[in-house]
Amino acid sequence: MITLSKILFFTSHHGFYTTIILFVFFVMLSMVMRKAWLLIPIIPLAILNGLAGEFLNAWFLNRYGVESTAIITSDKETNSTLNEQYIHDYEAIVKKQDGKYVDTFFSTRTAAIYPIENAIRIPQVQNTFPVKYIPGYEKNIVILYYQSEEGKLLLDYEKKAPVLSAKIKYEADKTNKKFIQEYIEALTEYNAFNEKAENKIKIEELQKEFSQLK
Repeated sequence: MITLSKILFFTSHHGFYTTIILFVFFVMLSMVMRKAWLLIPIIPLAILNGLAGEFLNAWFLNRYGVESTAIITSDKETNSTLNEQYIHDYEAIVKKQDGKYVDTFFSTRTAAIYPIENAIRIPQVQNTFPVKYIPGYEKNIVILYYQSEEGKLLLDYEKKAPVLSAKIKYEADKTNKKFIQEYIEALTEYNAFNEKAENKIKIEELQKEFSQLK
């Protein structure tokens, strides 16, 4: 597991060197086997690593790693861009199982984040956040963003957005059965995520209002 973690860290953080290694490997293999078609995988594998290397690393670490915490100690903006946003280089310290810390690094482009989604979410500097790694190679981490305090707040905000939208409609016209029903459904779904007594009370009040309307 340690060796595999080291390989995934290298390939996801050093795409250019990974491409060179792939080129040398398949060229030598092609010469030994005397089969030119063995050169074909070079470009597809290089592209695949560039597009999904960090995703494979994130899946692997989340599946086989152990939980711990980390703290970002440095956040530097670079001149390079990704999706029209400047790429940031980060330095961090990771807490080992013995309580000691080790240094690591990653960037907006190479960070392994779980769950895997089409978004790059990095915790703020100095904030402690949960991670996973393979014991023995703590340098390679996956950020468990939605388990961090920042992630929990963001997730709550995203889950609550439909409730706020439905509430605005309801406040505008409390006699509209469609708006009341939308409010009930949105609040019920949100309450399943973040159960609160006040939500249940409000749902019951809305249900009574709905039943009283013709």
